[in-house]
Amino acid sequence: MSLVLIIDDVPAMRDQYAYDLERLGGFRTLTASGGSDGLAKMASEPVDCVILDLEMPGVDGFEVLATLKKKGDPTPVIVYTGTGNYQRCVRAVKLGAYGFLSKDEPLERVVQEVENALQWSALRSEVGALRRQGGLDSPLLGESRAAAALKLQVDRLSAIPTAVLIMGESGSGKELVARRLHDAGPRAGKPFVAVNCAALPETMIESELFGHERGAFTGADRTRRGAFETATGGTLFLDEIGELPAPAQAKLLRVLENGRITRLGTHQEIRVDTRVVAATNRDLDAEVAAGRFRQDLLYRLNAHTVRVPPLRERLGDVPLLADHFLELTAEKFGQTRRTLDPEAARLLQAYDWARNNVRELRNVIERLVIASDDPVIGPEAIPQEIRGGSGPGTLPVGPASAVGTLKDLKAAAERQIVLSALERNQWHITQTAQQLGLADHSSLLKIMRRHGLKK
Repeated sequence: MSLVLIIDDVPAMRDQYAYDLERLGGFRTLTASGGSDGLAKMASEPVDCVILDLEMPGVDGFEVLATLKKKGDPTPVIVYTGTGNYQRCVRAVKLGAYGFLSKDEPLERVVQEVENALQWSALRSEVGALRRQGGLDSPLLGESRAAAALKLQVDRLSAIPTAVLIMGESGSGKELVARRLHDAGPRAGKPFVAVNCAALPETMIESELFGHERGAFTGADRTRRGAFETATGGTLFLDEIGELPAPAQAKLLRVLENGRITRLGTHQEIRVDTRVVAATNRDLDAEVAAGRFRQDLLYRLNAHTVRVPPLRERLGDVPLLADHFLELTAEKFGQTRRTLDPEAARLLQAYDWARNNVRELRNVIERLVIASDDPVIGPEAIPQEIRGGSGPGTLPVGPASAVGTLKDLKAAAERQIVLSALERNQWHITQTAQQLGLADHSSLLKIMRRHGLKK
């Protein structure tokens, strides 16, 4: 529930606004008797929106706006005035106010303006998050059978409110799956908050997830919302959930059971409406057996499970992903758009990408763009570890592989790709056909007969 702060030196006015905003808008409210009091309360409470009187003794509304602007505080501020002076309102907007109202506006209009300001603030946060990503990730791309099955499963799960557990190797795109779950569902316009459980010090995890009150621990100089409150109405993505320490696991279980969190330093419960999507590259069943992960929490998280296939199981998507990363990298560094020579693309498609999956491919493409001035990136630019056979799917490179017609080279590449896939799957025909994105096992058998492949 959003918290609105009303700053006005007239008690009757601020109390009336607080009463009506709670009654008509369902907001929580907080009042301040002047500019100094309002700034102090904003420093101690996680305020979502401010209604500010411009004409006050001492620290007036303009000084409040100037202070917030200097601090870079993004909280939306709606100013109101009883003088009807349009120029004063324009001055306030130039100082960073979201909008302005007259004191004689009906309260229904005030409620609507607060709702608009909250939506604008949430949208600005989302845009900021997307800009910070700056093209480092890709959408859930792929035309292989494995990628199509993944997208279909994710889109089906996007409409439900229950928790989802995403399993997959490092770099396979688990966060992209979580974002698609969010963006394709009814919570798309709400916040998406990602927390990497492995990247946080154990002492800070509970504060990060559940928030803390001012003075809850050394250094807690102001009240802070946790990830659950920030993501209310939207999705909280808990990456590397297997790294969560036992005390935080117990608290997370309670939140999943009753939809309430408690900030550190208080016993007051706060209702949250947050969908949890967790991800791991660990075997959580093994973690449960070893006593490192709670079985009851696993049951809560894996009501629906999504397995993200590693890139080596959908090598047919490598050219599409590589082309996408070429475009993103060119935009990121302000360079000319590059393309891959067919032989270079073949080398990338033959590699197994077991070290870091899609993320490894993205990093390789970025290095190729930076290191090459040519509009077409040739096979000689491909890193030696990919050309030299460090992955089981790598094709031989050298004079023998570079000789022959295009038809011969394509046939040799197809044979090597199929052979590598069969070996990875211990010659299990149906499983190999699925990984290669073929219609059925008979299609694979035809290709094997054409190339004379036998176990």
